[in-house]
Amino acid sequence: MKSIKNAFVGIAAIMAIASTAAWADQPGADWISEAQAQETLKGAGYTQVTKIEADDGHWEGEGLKQDGKKYEFHVDPHSGKITKDEIDH
Repeated sequence: MKSIKNAFVGIAAIMAIASTAAWADQPGADWISEAQAQETLKGAGYTQVTKIEADDGHWEGEGLKQDGKKYEFHVDPHSGKITKDEIDH
């Protein structure tokens, strides 16, 4: 009986951690909008944003630039500045 109780406690702990991680990936109330982040990216040469999401405290995603290559980016959610802009390998 004790092992069943321990199993339920373990499952509950895992579910609590998983739900906390999901909550952390939501845009903050004080963030620039996704549309504003995309406008910044267009100004930096992105012709198409294929993926953008809130992750680890910033806007993050992938897109194509004028050179036809796929890039990975991060956009600061407060200033709107691009903090990562690298070719995606």
